[in-house]
Amino acid sequence: MNGHLTELLSAAPPYPRRVVCMTEETTEVLYRIGAGELVVGVSGFTVRPPEARKKPRVSSFLDANFERILELKPDLVLGFSDLQADLGRELCKRGVPVYLFNQRAVAEILQTVRLIGALVGRAEAAEKLAAELTANLERHSDAALALPRRPRIFFEEWHEPLISGIRWCSELVELVGGEDICRESRASQGAKGRIFEPEEVARRNPDGVIASWCGRKAKRDKIASRPGWSQVRAVVDDQLYEVKSSLILQPGPAALSDGVEKLARIVAAIARGEKLPVPKGADLRGA
Repeated sequence: MNGHLTELLSAAPPYPRRVVCMTEETTEVLYRIGAGELVVGVSGFTVRPPEARKKPRVSSFLDANFERILELKPDLVLGFSDLQADLGRELCKRGVPVYLFNQRAVAEILQTVRLIGALVGRAEAAEKLAAELTANLERHSDAALALPRRPRIFFEEWHEPLISGIRWCSELVELVGGEDICRESRASQGAKGRIFEPEEVARRNPDGVIASWCGRKAKRDKIASRPGWSQVRAVVDDQLYEVKSSLILQPGPAALSDGVEKLARIVAAIARGEKLPVPKGADLRGA
């Protein structure tokens, strides 16, 4: 190779080596595939893995510190959803390469894992992670076949307005043996298409409610006191649960590992007519 070509090719590494992650799941994927050293900036909401929280925090979900990001000299910024489109647009205008994922389904989450690995030259490790997560889903799907019944579940992502679970949450509820009473809404790309009047959810009469209020602790009284909910089976039987949003509302490894594990325990308990305990300091039952 002549010197001129060598000089041209040295202008950039074969794969990105300084990655800013504006969402939690992209950070977790990189660490899970052994590429945590590539991460130079993270979302302020990052909790997994704990060591990632030591990295500079450069964004929330809807806002970013563009100057701080530029100071980190990333050769790739990763984000998620149309809600971060404006952040991605601004970074592109400033000359930063950006990849925004938009996964909603479980299958798309697994595809995103593979894509992230490919982007940083770790395709084999990403495929191994995707296979590991798939095997975990298969285990829960098989276990669900042994349940005595499929309880009717309402998964709520927010309380005012009342928003049903995003697609991967709905799919996971059914994978572990539940029946999502608002299943039809999961086809909606945005949250607006998943808004329900409390009276309508009451009419559908779920056996159990699983709340995950996107960064806020769910409250029993706000659920039980809704119009028409005093006779809802889940309220009468006290089958009201909470799963932390960091485990289930990020479309990455957490949802397909710890998140689905908690959903499985909850759905199995409701199916068997059992009640899981209320964790210390919590307001709702948990897994």
